[in-house]
Amino acid sequence: MNSLQKTLSVEGVLTHAQLMQTAASIADLQRDSGMIPWFVNGHCDPWNHVETAMALDVMGMHENAHRAYEWLRKNQKSDGSWSNYFNFDGTLKDPKLDSNVCAYIGTGLWHHWLCTGDFAALKRFWPMLEKAMTWVLSMRLADGTVLWAREESAKPWSYALLTGCASIRHALVSAAKIADLIKSPRPEWSQAAATIDAMIAEHPEVFEPKTRWAMDWYYPVLSGSLVGAAAKSRLEENFDTFVMHDHGVRCVSDEPWVTASETAECSMAFAAIGDVDTAQLLLNSTSHHRTADGSYLTGLVYPGKIVFPAEETSAYTGAAIILASDSLYSISPASRIFRYDEELDG
Repeated sequence: MNSLQKTLSVEGVLTHAQLMQTAASIADLQRDSGMIPWFVNGHCDPWNHVETAMALDVMGMHENAHRAYEWLRKNQKSDGSWSNYFNFDGTLKDPKLDSNVCAYIGTGLWHHWLCTGDFAALKRFWPMLEKAMTWVLSMRLADGTVLWAREESAKPWSYALLTGCASIRHALVSAAKIADLIKSPRPEWSQAAATIDAMIAEHPEVFEPKTRWAMDWYYPVLSGSLVGAAAKSRLEENFDTFVMHDHGVRCVSDEPWVTASETAECSMAFAAIGDVDTAQLLLNSTSHHRTADGSYLTGLVYPGKIVFPAEETSAYTGAAIILASDSLYSISPASRIFRYDEELDG
């Protein structure tokens, strides 16, 4: 532990009642269709939609989570993908197709199963999952990395993203577990994840350089691409670059903008390798973002603690807080889905 880690605040430990309040703030945003927008009258993207569904499952709101996955099932394209953004009324906002956005359903459905044990739901959503993973893997390059995105009727962007591929590998591993559970094995999904792991560990230069962004620092650990000594070394290497004393994790290395969601995700990365002390300290620092109704401000700019975007609280930020809390406090049966210090449950 370095000197900065030692001086992080220990205030702000969350109670179960506070986490329930945060879950309620997310559920209050959910539309009758099952869609969960970022905020009131805001847009929705499938990745953060899954993240919020996972948080609701952690706190026992399984019916809400199920409706969220139903919304995805009904809005999936015939090729297995989803558009990038939907408006508050459900109409299309951005038709771009993002491989990581489309892959996260794998993590979400495995998490839903761990929380609920609902095998019928798993079978119902299996066709959606199979189509999504097939589409994601259609975006692979020869080296096994996955291209970031494409417009619906155009060629894909020419590069892969480290954070996106790390998240995709976790989704592929999760999806493969579902396939085994329903006795429809897809070993190629596990193999694809292993190839991504190898590229992250041995050839990080193949990814588009995004080292300015905090997610590229911690996501290979959060996703399980890097484990053990390699994971520990990566987190130690840039801790002082991205963590602001007593405030949390910078979104980017050269700006004093702290986001609560990335602070919570970074907390999960430390929990992933068993460093629960640092994980707890980081999670505690998100208390600066908490509002009276249990929702969380998306970002704060220091030293003035200016709310940015102005007055914005976001459902995905509250969801990240709940998932980080689950990693630390074992609230749900899915609490170890992002933990690699021992084998994953399930």
